[in-house]
Parts: sequence; C-alpha cells; structure tokens
Amino acid sequence: MLIAAGWPVWPLLITSIVGVAILIERTWFLQSKRITPPQLIEGAIQLANSGALSSANAQQATQALADAAPLGKILAAALIEKAQNSPKEKMVEAMQEAAEEVSRLLERYMGALATIATVAPLLGLFGTVIGMIEIFGSQQGASTNPQQLAHGISIALYNTAFGLLIAIPAYTGWRILKAIIEKRQYECEAAAKKLLRELVK
Repeated sequence: MLIAAGWPVWPLLITSIVGVAILIERTWFLQSKRITPPQLIEGAIQLANSGALSSANAQQATQALADAAPLGKILAAALIEKAQNSPKEKMVEAMQEAAEEVSRLLERYMGALATIATVAPLLGLFGTVIGMIEIFGSQQGASTNPQQLAHGISIALYNTAFGLLIAIPAYTGWRILKAIIEKRQYECEAAAKKLLRELVK
C-alpha cells in the first residue's frame, strides 16, 4: 500500500510515527500515580507537622517531596514559604507559580499533537493533488494511458485515506489527553487547597 501510494505518503508516515510516539508518551506520563500520587499530600502534611520546617534545612527537607511528582513541586513551594513564616498570600502565590510550571509540564507535546491532527488531512489532500496531476499528465492528446491513469487514482485515494487515518486518531487522542490533563490539574488544585488549610489553621 505504501508503494502504491507513491512518494507523497512518506511525510504522512513520518507524521504518524511522531503522533503515535506522543500518544504513548503522554498516556504513560499522565497517569495519576505519576502526577498526583495519593500518599504525597499526606506526606506533605506530616512534614508540615513534624517540625522539620522550622530548621535551617527546610529546602532540603522538601526536596524529596518536590522530586517525587509534579504535585510535589506545588506542595513543596507552600512548605518553603511556611518555613519562612510567610503570610497566606505568599504561600498561595508560590503555589500558583509552581502550578504554572506543572501545567507546562502536563501540556508538553500537546501542541505538536494538535498540529499533526490538523496537518495530516492537508498532507493527504496534497497527495491527492499529486495523484490528480499524474492522471492529467498521463493523457497524451486524445489517448489515455490506462496504467498511468490507475496509478494516479491509487495515489490520490491512498493518500486521502492515510491522511484521514492519521488525523482521526490524533484528534481523538488529543481530546482524551486534554480531558486527562484537566483532571490532573483539578487533582493538583484540590491537594494544594487541602495543604493550605493545614498550614494556616
């Protein structure tokens, strides 16, 4: 099929490989156990109540928390401000800055996946146009080369099909991953609010 589709299908093939790689990597990375492990918030609360934050090594005490998962970066930012006896507003600001960094981490490669979903049909259309050019180029005067005509039609149809075959899963995967990202962001926000209530009570 790839040979029958002609050279325009190769950009589509490369695009599909990149799209599949992004889908696999994001699906693996966005698991709840990697972003918002349930034991992390409890560990942050225990750290806050243990008295370790009152020492001069608060940064080191929260480093393991920050390295454990993206949620840990948000929780650690609040604990560091707590160690400095900062007001609630400063803790909230620190958590918001960390949350922006986490959001960028969650959204990584999503723009590329959206681009693939948009470009793949256009590449398929490009292959279709190339096939049509070959069809008209095969005509010599009033006669038509049937073999060249069939080849041009196959290029047109195969490229159209490949473009749609890539775009549909890419767009569907993008929508699903966006929903997962929103869920992880909500989980991070809920955990941050829970820790904040513990720190200011």
